[in-house]
Amino acid sequence: MSDIQITITDRHGEVHRVTAPTDMNMNLMELVKVYELAPEGTIGVCGGIAMCASCQCYVKSGHPLPEKSDEEEAMLSEAFYVETSSRLGCQIHLTKGLDGLEVELAPEGS
Repeated sequence: MSDIQITITDRHGEVHRVTAPTDMNMNLMELVKVYELAPEGTIGVCGGIAMCASCQCYVKSGHPLPEKSDEEEAMLSEAFYVETSSRLGCQIHLTKGLDGLEVELAPEGS
């Protein structure tokens, strides 16, 4: 079994526990789009290349994540509502080590 469980709090505060495949090379932003947890056109505007911050999220669990790339750091430095736990969902690739990950979507316009 290559699926993991992720908890995503949407922009309205509703909590969603979703199943995520780890064998499809998906990222968190794509998972949010698949489950339609944000209105169309409000997440992943750049297509997942770290050129916007529409997929910004706050990592609520203590899962170890890869370090932020220079592109991700630059994008977050220009975003709104940034917190110390902020990451771009497009840069969080779904792996077995992320089973149980908990994130909250940042407010729209981030």
